[in-house]
Amino acid sequence: MSETTARERFAAAERRYAETFEKHLDNGVEFTSRDVYIDPEVEIASGAVILPGCILKGSTKIAAGCVIGPNTLLENTTVGAGSTVNASQCYDSTLGENNKIGPFTHVRPGTVTAEGVHLGAYVETKNANFAEGNTVSHLTYIGDADVGKYCNFGCGTVTCNYDGEGKYRTTIGDYAFIGCNTNLVAPVRVGDHAYTAAGSTVSKDVPDGALGIERGKQTFLPGWGEKKLAKYIAKKQKLEADKAAKTSKD
Repeated sequence: MSETTARERFAAAERRYAETFEKHLDNGVEFTSRDVYIDPEVEIASGAVILPGCILKGSTKIAAGCVIGPNTLLENTTVGAGSTVNASQCYDSTLGENNKIGPFTHVRPGTVTAEGVHLGAYVETKNANFAEGNTVSHLTYIGDADVGKYCNFGCGTVTCNYDGEGKYRTTIGDYAFIGCNTNLVAPVRVGDHAYTAAGSTVSKDVPDGALGIERGKQTFLPGWGEKKLAKYIAKKQKLEADKAAKTSKD
């Protein structure tokens, strides 16, 4: 392809982008910068705010009252009224009203959220359904799952959905509480009002209202830390002495 043809294609793309941008601006979409990219088929309601660094692609639909960005990519994703998506990437998903997504959330295909869901920093979801009011604040993977209303996920929760051959689903009931660093080995169910203890690997169903605990027995070795520290200090002192001896010879 010649340089001239490449320049012509780029100029045409810029014209299409400018037309799309002006269309949304005339329709009442609020921008703070032209530093955004919007595919022609994207739908944005009047009153939505698009911040700098956003890429909106495919059949994305953004409802009124949303704040998108900064630095957010939405592809074939519907965002319900009043939701914010901050510094995140979302693909082939449906986000409900009054959601709070981000920063640094990866919403993968098949994610569906109801009203009032929060997916926070370094959360990844895939093929998962979240009922209203769920809170997943940070550092969590939820894939192939169905989550009931008003559940809370502690930091480091993982749905272990893949065994190398097949994908399996995790089901979590209403008002469940998933403790930090819980591994949910699918297929598994955590019942309504149930809890999992922090640091547990849950491979059997947790009944409604129960607490699921799976931990190794904690033990300790008296004096181990002091011996370790003494060895470290001795090694450091030897290195310093060797360095001083080498310096004096030089």
